[in-house]
Amino acid sequence: MSNASRESDVVANVAALDCGTNSTRLLVADRFGNPLARRTRITRLGEGVDATGRLSDEAIERTAGVLASYREEMNTLGVARARLVATSAARDAMNSGQFLDAVFRSTGLAAELLSGYEEGTLSFAGATSDLPSGSGPYLVIDIGGGSTELIVGDALPLEVVSLDIGCVRLAERFLHHDPPQTTEMEEAATEATRQLRSARGELRLDALERRPPSLIALAGTVSTLASVHQGLETYVRDRVHHAVLSLEVVNALLEEMAVESVASRRARPGMDPARADVIIGGAVILVSAMRTLGFEECLVSEADILDGIVLSLVQNS
Repeated sequence: MSNASRESDVVANVAALDCGTNSTRLLVADRFGNPLARRTRITRLGEGVDATGRLSDEAIERTAGVLASYREEMNTLGVARARLVATSAARDAMNSGQFLDAVFRSTGLAAELLSGYEEGTLSFAGATSDLPSGSGPYLVIDIGGGSTELIVGDALPLEVVSLDIGCVRLAERFLHHDPPQTTEMEEAATEATRQLRSARGELRLDALERRPPSLIALAGTVSTLASVHQGLETYVRDRVHHAVLSLEVVNALLEEMAVESVASRRARPGMDPARADVIIGGAVILVSAMRTLGFEECLVSEADILDGIVLSLVQNS
């Protein structure tokens, strides 16, 4: 291969960046979509936004700093094209323009403020990208920090519902003690169930012509629960991706962790220490979803919105 050909391959690399309510993430892939680097940093962009309606200066600064380091890595890896998206916290904040300006200064990229529908379709594309052809239909649940997306479909998404609950938002609204009080847990579960019952009708699960859908669950809450269930001292993607979690297991983990302090949760093997304070909110949503929508188990997916964004870049090249 000539030097020109090698250089052409390198600069064809693509990148996806996701600024979520809880974490800021990067996926760099080659021109065929094969992953080259995955990075996740907990930046808590949406800290307090549910109460104030604004992104704090500190949260914007934290996130912009991480994005600047991602930009350096992208330059090193020869990224030619990239998409940077922002989701629940940024789209809900009154001062999102301030954040978008900081993003551009850090990366040179114009951030896309995704709607719940756009977020859901990209998550569905990523979550189903490496599943066997014909194994659908699927119901994908993406439990974010500020919102939860539910997407039903087969080869393509048919219905997308975005709910105003996420692991950070639910924790900030209801779980004020460490560990949370019984009444706080009940209030959180009641709110999650209320929104999920409303979503059930919109999803039209009974209208699917083929067999009932399989539940695919993704995002940090789900990955962490799978890691804790397996007692992984060190994260191993192949152990988490496409692991199966039963409702019985998830509910048992929720009940155990709900009576622990944050410090005790952090000490659990498999727990991401930065998620220990919001994992209860996320687990409440997953348990409520499985019960309300009628699923006894879910398939854990480590392929998510980042993979969906990469897929869009590769297909449009």
